[in-house]
Amino acid sequence: MNPDRANFSIYPGYIQHWFLNFSKIKTLLLFFVLLPYAGNAQYDSTYISPFKQELSVGMYSYYEFTMLTHEVDEDKNVSYMPNSPVGLGLSVSYKNFSLSGGMGFRFLRNKKLGETRVIDWQYHHYGRKFIFDVFFQNYKGFYNKDENDRKIIHTYPDIKIIQYGAFGQYIFNNKKFSYRAAFDQNERQLKSAGSFQLGGGFYFNQVSSDTTLTINEKNKLNKYQLSISGGYVHTFVIKKNYFAAIGVSAGLNIGTESLSPIKKLELSPSLFPRMSTGYNGSNWSIGLSFVMNRTYVSFNDKLNMLFDTGSAKITFIRRFDVAPHFLHKVKILN
Repeated sequence: MNPDRANFSIYPGYIQHWFLNFSKIKTLLLFFVLLPYAGNAQYDSTYISPFKQELSVGMYSYYEFTMLTHEVDEDKNVSYMPNSPVGLGLSVSYKNFSLSGGMGFRFLRNKKLGETRVIDWQYHHYGRKFIFDVFFQNYKGFYNKDENDRKIIHTYPDIKIIQYGAFGQYIFNNKKFSYRAAFDQNERQLKSAGSFQLGGGFYFNQVSSDTTLTINEKNKLNKYQLSISGGYVHTFVIKKNYFAAIGVSAGLNIGTESLSPIKKLELSPSLFPRMSTGYNGSNWSIGLSFVMNRTYVSFNDKLNMLFDTGSAKITFIRRFDVAPHFLHKVKILN
């Protein structure tokens, strides 16, 4: 299993909701377990090289969010942010297997920004030929800063948004370009290289509000979407040990408010940028990465409303030449 970036954070108020919905996603969980075993391929050793160490331990700090932006009129947009705390995580990798997990801490968030109840699970798999991103998010409670005085905070406990989705792309130049080197740092990109990528995804988005937002007669909107997306990603190798990677995919989503029956179809744009930079030493690495996915829950003359789902992460990895003796005895790991 590759050391993918998967973070699962639950905050007060939604634990019961999570278990009630577990049966709906157990098939997806099995899919996630099998993902790392798919899409393996040969690579050009003059461009990509694995690290020689068999064991690595990583510590990371991350911040995840889903921001809602509402177009009030042609010249004015209002954005609502959740008060999500910073999270801390730990990852352990041995040969081709890994385990990682993180947790957000309430004391790390600003109480002046109001209360946000959160379920946020993001899974980012970087394979040789394919990349996958999965989102399972449920937020209630947002805030924004006064446009005239940024010190004034407005809170909106009635705003609730949901996003469930999966996104994947095929990497064409997979023998010379490595997403793993750029975002997981479990191998090294030796020479600068890039690749075109093509794929798509599906999403279920929901936004609702008691009084703050004017959405429709119910003040609640569901949107089911299919997406097709293409783009390009490139890693620049700087003085052997340093690198910077940037990529972006743009796409077209087709959506409807109901699947039974299917109502009027609506087209909307989508955008998925990724960036990372870092340093790889002989025994340790440090990296900074950022991923963001923009989708519209409504895109028409009457209502423009979009979600920006993002994750920022700082990671420190230490590699060890010799693993603890007990790991050598576990047959499944060898």
